[in-house]
Amino acid sequence: MADLSIQGLCALLHLASPQLPVGGFSYSQGLEAAIEHGLVTDAGTARTWIADALAHGFARCEAPLWLLLRRAWSAGDEGAVHEWNQWFIASRDSRETRAETLQMGWSLHSLLRSVPWGGEAFAPRIAQLCALVEGPGLAYPTAFACACAAVDTDEDHALLAYGFSWLENQVAAAIKAVPLGQVAGQSLLLALHPLLEQAVGEARRRASEAPPRLDTMLPQWSVLQARHEHQYSRLFRS
Repeated sequence: MADLSIQGLCALLHLASPQLPVGGFSYSQGLEAAIEHGLVTDAGTARTWIADALAHGFARCEAPLWLLLRRAWSAGDEGAVHEWNQWFIASRDSRETRAETLQMGWSLHSLLRSVPWGGEAFAPRIAQLCALVEGPGLAYPTAFACACAAVDTDEDHALLAYGFSWLENQVAAAIKAVPLGQVAGQSLLLALHPLLEQAVGEARRRASEAPPRLDTMLPQWSVLQARHEHQYSRLFRS
Protein backbone atom coordinates (compact mmCIF):
# COMPACT_ATOMS: atom_id res chain seq x y z
CA MET A 1 0.00 0.00 0.00
CA ALA A 2 1.09 3.56 -0.66
CA ASP A 3 1.76 6.02 2.15
CA LEU A 4 -1.40 7.70 3.40
CA SER A 5 -1.45 11.41 4.24
CA ILE A 6 -3.03 12.70 7.44
CA GLN A 7 -5.71 14.42 5.36
CA GLY A 8 -6.42 11.20 3.48
CA LEU A 9 -6.58 9.18 6.70
CA CYS A 10 -9.02 11.65 8.23
CA ALA A 11 -11.21 11.45 5.11
CA LEU A 12 -11.34 7.65 5.29
CA LEU A 13 -12.05 7.65 9.03
CA HIS A 14 -14.86 10.11 8.32
CA LEU A 15 -16.41 7.91 5.62
CA ALA A 16 -16.01 4.68 7.62
CA SER A 17 -17.41 6.16 10.83
CA PRO A 18 -20.62 4.63 12.21
CA GLN A 19 -21.70 8.26 12.75
CA LEU A 20 -21.89 8.83 8.98
CA PRO A 21 -25.61 9.55 8.49
CA VAL A 22 -26.35 6.98 5.79
CA GLY A 23 -28.40 4.49 7.84
CA GLY A 24 -26.06 1.51 7.70
CA PHE A 25 -26.86 0.62 11.32
CA SER A 26 -30.44 -0.26 10.35
CA TYR A 27 -29.52 -3.19 8.07
CA SER A 28 -28.27 -6.70 8.88
CA GLN A 29 -28.06 -8.15 5.32
CA GLY A 30 -29.72 -11.41 6.30
CA LEU A 31 -28.01 -11.87 9.68
CA GLU A 32 -31.24 -11.25 11.59
CA ALA A 33 -33.00 -13.90 9.49
CA ALA A 34 -30.14 -16.33 10.19
CA ILE A 35 -30.69 -15.72 13.91
CA GLU A 36 -34.44 -16.27 13.52
CA HIS A 37 -33.81 -19.63 11.81
CA GLY A 38 -31.35 -20.81 14.46
CA LEU A 39 -28.23 -20.61 12.30
CA VAL A 40 -26.61 -17.93 14.47
CA THR A 41 -27.00 -18.40 18.22
CA ASP A 42 -23.81 -17.18 19.91
CA ALA A 43 -20.45 -15.50 19.31
CA GLY A 44 -18.99 -18.57 17.60
CA THR A 45 -21.77 -18.98 15.07
CA ALA A 46 -21.88 -15.20 14.54
CA ARG A 47 -18.19 -15.29 13.69
CA THR A 48 -18.75 -18.14 11.21
CA TRP A 49 -21.65 -16.33 9.54
CA ILE A 50 -19.88 -12.99 9.21
CA ALA A 51 -16.60 -14.61 8.12
CA ASP A 52 -18.41 -16.54 5.38
CA ALA A 53 -20.27 -13.42 4.22
CA LEU A 54 -16.97 -11.54 4.13
CA ALA A 55 -14.98 -14.22 2.29
CA HIS A 56 -17.64 -15.52 -0.10
CA GLY A 57 -19.82 -12.44 -0.61
CA PHE A 58 -18.02 -9.18 0.06
CA ALA A 59 -14.58 -10.29 -1.20
CA ARG A 60 -15.91 -11.91 -4.37
CA CYS A 61 -18.46 -9.34 -5.50
CA GLU A 62 -18.95 -6.07 -3.64
CA ALA A 63 -15.26 -5.36 -2.94
CA PRO A 64 -13.91 -6.00 -6.46
CA LEU A 65 -16.84 -4.10 -7.91
CA TRP A 66 -16.04 -1.21 -5.56
CA LEU A 67 -12.49 -1.18 -6.96
CA LEU A 68 -13.85 -1.03 -10.50
CA LEU A 69 -16.06 1.89 -9.53
CA ARG A 70 -13.21 3.70 -7.79
CA ARG A 71 -11.00 3.30 -10.87
CA ALA A 72 -13.80 4.49 -13.14
CA TRP A 73 -14.35 7.61 -11.05
CA SER A 74 -10.61 8.34 -10.96
CA ALA A 75 -10.35 7.92 -14.75
CA GLY A 76 -13.42 10.07 -15.42
CA ASP A 77 -15.07 7.13 -17.20
CA GLU A 78 -18.73 7.98 -16.76
CA GLY A 79 -19.84 5.03 -18.90
CA ALA A 80 -18.05 2.54 -16.67
CA VAL A 81 -19.49 4.19 -13.56
CA HIS A 82 -23.02 3.75 -14.96
CA GLU A 83 -22.32 0.17 -16.04
CA TRP A 84 -20.97 -1.05 -12.70
CA ASN A 85 -23.56 0.90 -10.74
CA GLN A 86 -26.32 -0.85 -12.70
CA TRP A 87 -24.56 -4.19 -12.31
CA PHE A 88 -24.44 -3.89 -8.54
CA ILE A 89 -28.10 -2.90 -8.22
CA ALA A 90 -29.11 -5.83 -10.42
CA SER A 91 -27.02 -8.22 -8.32
CA ARG A 92 -29.07 -7.57 -5.16
CA ASP A 93 -31.10 -10.70 -4.54
CA SER A 94 -34.02 -9.32 -2.55
CA ARG A 95 -36.24 -6.28 -2.40
CA GLU A 96 -34.77 -5.29 0.97
CA THR A 97 -31.12 -5.46 -0.06
CA ARG A 98 -31.85 -3.51 -3.24
CA ALA A 99 -33.67 -0.86 -1.20
CA GLU A 100 -30.73 -0.84 1.23
CA THR A 101 -28.07 0.06 -1.31
CA LEU A 102 -30.31 2.66 -3.00
CA GLN A 103 -31.25 4.32 0.30
CA MET A 104 -27.66 4.44 1.54
CA GLY A 105 -26.43 5.67 -1.84
CA TRP A 106 -29.04 8.44 -1.82
CA SER A 107 -28.14 9.42 1.75
CA LEU A 108 -24.41 9.64 1.03
CA HIS A 109 -25.06 11.66 -2.14
CA SER A 110 -27.26 14.01 -0.11
CA LEU A 111 -24.51 14.44 2.49
CA LEU A 112 -21.84 15.10 -0.14
CA ARG A 113 -24.05 17.80 -1.65
CA SER A 114 -24.45 19.46 1.75
CA VAL A 115 -20.83 19.62 2.93
CA PRO A 116 -17.71 20.96 1.14
CA TRP A 117 -16.36 17.49 0.36
CA GLY A 118 -13.53 17.55 -2.17
CA GLY A 119 -13.76 21.30 -2.76
CA GLU A 120 -14.92 23.02 -5.94
CA ALA A 121 -13.34 20.34 -8.14
CA PHE A 122 -15.92 17.87 -6.79
CA ALA A 123 -18.88 19.75 -8.32
CA PRO A 124 -18.94 17.80 -11.63
CA ARG A 125 -19.02 14.51 -9.73
CA ILE A 126 -21.90 15.74 -7.60
CA ALA A 127 -23.78 16.38 -10.85
CA GLN A 128 -23.04 12.81 -11.97
CA LEU A 129 -24.28 11.42 -8.64
CA CYS A 130 -27.47 13.45 -8.99
CA ALA A 131 -28.00 12.08 -12.50
CA LEU A 132 -27.75 8.53 -11.16
CA VAL A 133 -30.17 9.28 -8.30
CA GLU A 134 -32.69 10.75 -10.73
CA GLY A 135 -32.19 7.93 -13.25
CA PRO A 136 -31.50 4.27 -12.51
CA GLY A 137 -30.67 4.82 -8.84
CA LEU A 138 -27.39 5.26 -7.00
CA ALA A 139 -25.83 2.22 -5.30
CA TYR A 140 -23.96 2.82 -2.06
CA PRO A 141 -20.58 1.51 -3.29
CA THR A 142 -20.84 3.91 -6.25
CA ALA A 143 -21.31 6.90 -3.97
CA PHE A 144 -18.61 5.76 -1.51
CA ALA A 145 -16.11 5.17 -4.33
CA CYS A 146 -16.87 8.63 -5.71
CA ALA A 147 -16.23 10.24 -2.32
CA CYS A 148 -12.92 8.39 -1.98
CA ALA A 149 -11.78 9.38 -5.48
CA ALA A 150 -12.19 13.04 -4.55
CA VAL A 151 -9.67 12.98 -1.68
CA ASP A 152 -6.02 12.05 -1.21
CA THR A 153 -6.35 8.28 -0.72
CA ASP A 154 -5.14 5.21 -2.58
CA GLU A 155 -7.59 2.49 -3.53
CA ASP A 156 -6.25 -0.14 -1.08
CA HIS A 157 -6.67 2.04 1.99
CA ALA A 158 -10.03 3.26 0.73
CA LEU A 159 -11.31 -0.28 0.16
CA LEU A 160 -10.08 -1.26 3.61
CA ALA A 161 -12.10 1.60 5.11
CA TYR A 162 -15.17 0.57 3.10
CA GLY A 163 -14.75 -3.04 4.19
CA PHE A 164 -14.23 -2.13 7.84
CA SER A 165 -17.45 -0.11 7.79
CA TRP A 166 -19.29 -3.16 6.40
CA LEU A 167 -17.68 -5.45 8.98
CA GLU A 168 -18.40 -3.15 11.91
CA ASN A 169 -22.07 -2.91 10.89
CA GLN A 170 -22.33 -6.71 10.79
CA VAL A 171 -20.80 -7.06 14.26
CA ALA A 172 -23.06 -4.30 15.60
CA ALA A 173 -26.09 -6.17 14.21
CA ALA A 174 -24.91 -9.35 15.95
CA ILE A 175 -24.46 -7.49 19.26
CA LYS A 176 -28.06 -6.26 19.08
CA ALA A 177 -29.83 -9.30 17.67
CA VAL A 178 -28.07 -12.45 18.97
CA PRO A 179 -27.51 -10.70 21.46
CA LEU A 180 -23.82 -10.45 22.36
CA GLY A 181 -22.11 -8.41 25.04
CA GLN A 182 -19.98 -5.43 24.10
CA VAL A 183 -16.72 -7.19 24.98
CA ALA A 184 -17.76 -10.28 22.99
CA GLY A 185 -18.59 -8.02 20.05
CA GLN A 186 -15.22 -6.29 20.17
CA SER A 187 -13.45 -9.65 20.43
CA LEU A 188 -15.38 -10.81 17.37
CA LEU A 189 -14.43 -7.68 15.42
CA LEU A 190 -10.77 -8.10 16.37
CA ALA A 191 -10.78 -11.76 15.32
CA LEU A 192 -12.10 -10.80 11.88
CA HIS A 193 -9.40 -8.19 11.14
CA PRO A 194 -7.10 -10.67 9.31
CA LEU A 195 -9.98 -11.84 7.12
CA LEU A 196 -10.64 -8.28 6.04
CA GLU A 197 -7.05 -7.93 4.84
CA GLN A 198 -7.43 -11.20 2.90
CA ALA A 199 -10.69 -9.92 1.39
CA VAL A 200 -8.94 -6.82 0.05
CA GLY A 201 -6.28 -8.98 -1.61
CA GLU A 202 -8.91 -11.27 -3.14
CA ALA A 203 -10.84 -8.25 -4.42
CA ARG A 204 -7.74 -6.83 -6.11
CA ARG A 205 -7.10 -10.11 -7.91
CA ARG A 206 -10.68 -10.40 -9.12
CA ALA A 207 -10.94 -6.77 -10.24
CA SER A 208 -7.70 -7.08 -12.23
CA GLU A 209 -8.82 -10.05 -14.33
CA ALA A 210 -10.17 -9.56 -17.84
CA PRO A 211 -13.10 -9.59 -17.64
CA PRO A 212 -13.38 -8.90 -13.90
CA ARG A 213 -14.40 -12.02 -11.99
CA LEU A 214 -17.47 -11.20 -9.90
CA ASP A 215 -19.28 -13.99 -8.07
CA THR A 216 -22.69 -13.67 -6.40
CA MET A 217 -23.45 -17.37 -5.82
CA LEU A 218 -24.62 -17.42 -2.17
CA PRO A 219 -27.98 -19.24 -2.26
CA GLN A 220 -28.53 -19.62 1.50
CA TRP A 221 -27.72 -15.98 2.09
CA SER A 222 -30.10 -14.95 -0.71
CA VAL A 223 -32.96 -17.10 0.60
CA LEU A 224 -32.59 -15.75 4.13
CA GLN A 225 -32.50 -12.17 2.87
CA ALA A 226 -35.76 -12.79 1.02
CA ARG A 227 -37.37 -14.50 4.03
CA HIS A 228 -36.53 -11.54 6.22
CA GLU A 229 -39.17 -9.49 4.40
CA HIS A 230 -41.87 -11.66 6.00
CA GLN A 231 -40.28 -12.14 9.42
CA TYR A 232 -42.84 -11.33 12.13
CA SER A 233 -40.58 -9.54 14.61
CA ARG A 234 -37.43 -7.73 13.49
CA LEU A 235 -35.05 -4.95 14.44
CA PHE A 236 -33.46 -4.39 11.02
CA ARG A 237 -34.59 -3.40 7.55
CA SER A 238 -32.72 -6.26 5.84
